[in-house]
Amino acid sequence: MSEECSNNCSSCGESGCASRRDPFAKDAPNAGSDVKHMIAVISGKGGVGKSMVTALLANSFNKAGKKTAILDADITGPSIARMYGIHEPAGSDGNNVLPAVSAGGIKIMSINMLLEHEDDPVIWRGPVISSTVRQFWTEVAWGDVDVMLLDMPPGTGDVPLTVFQSLPIEGILVVTSPQELVSMVVGKAVHMAQAMNVPLLGIVENMSYLECPDCGKRLEIFGKSHLDEAAEAYGIDLTAKIPMIPSNAALCDAGAADELDEKLLGECSLALYNKLKGDNEQ
Repeated sequence: MSEECSNNCSSCGESGCASRRDPFAKDAPNAGSDVKHMIAVISGKGGVGKSMVTALLANSFNKAGKKTAILDADITGPSIARMYGIHEPAGSDGNNVLPAVSAGGIKIMSINMLLEHEDDPVIWRGPVISSTVRQFWTEVAWGDVDVMLLDMPPGTGDVPLTVFQSLPIEGILVVTSPQELVSMVVGKAVHMAQAMNVPLLGIVENMSYLECPDCGKRLEIFGKSHLDEAAEAYGIDLTAKIPMIPSNAALCDAGAADELDEKLLGECSLALYNKLKGDNEQ
């Protein structure tokens, strides 16, 4: 495989490449994995709290009795393991890598669990990063999982392309914030989903407002939300808005993401799960 490889074999002229693959073929899961549903959590740019939303969704699924896992696909900016207080290396059964399990019972795999020191930087080229994400699927024995969430890196680069081509993603959830150009960000996500033939399941607006602790008034710190207009324009029926809650950041910094209030996205997670069940039953 060339160093300039984009993981897009359909546009590659290297006919003898050993890594050439059918663009419609999905990687087989590890023999020790039985994952029922897989959702990718994406964002148009960094800094919108995508990992926080991923954790809230995971907690909600978990509290609802679903066996839940998070695959941290953000290789160069991993945060999930630390948010859940996981600092130990990944385990092994002698043949397969084993995910860590959070205090609340959520299975987690992140590159931090494979580094000598969790604060070591990952200075890799795109193809190596993309290959690592695929290995988290093929070489990690996840066991029995009802819902797996992929915490994706921001944007539409190598990793999202590889994930949508190689892993059995059933849908995308987009995370935005009010200070973004929401219509443009959502539009890019819609078009990417269409290009990769993956449904866009919904949008979550993080940091939507701040609730005054004294009077309860909602303060739109980052300006008026345009989420509803964008969702209507693109025919997206599942949306959710999350307020700014300082204690959430403190919990994540303390490695206590299991304690995040799952009810913030309870209705959203239920709607997501019902969408996936409905699609599979058709």
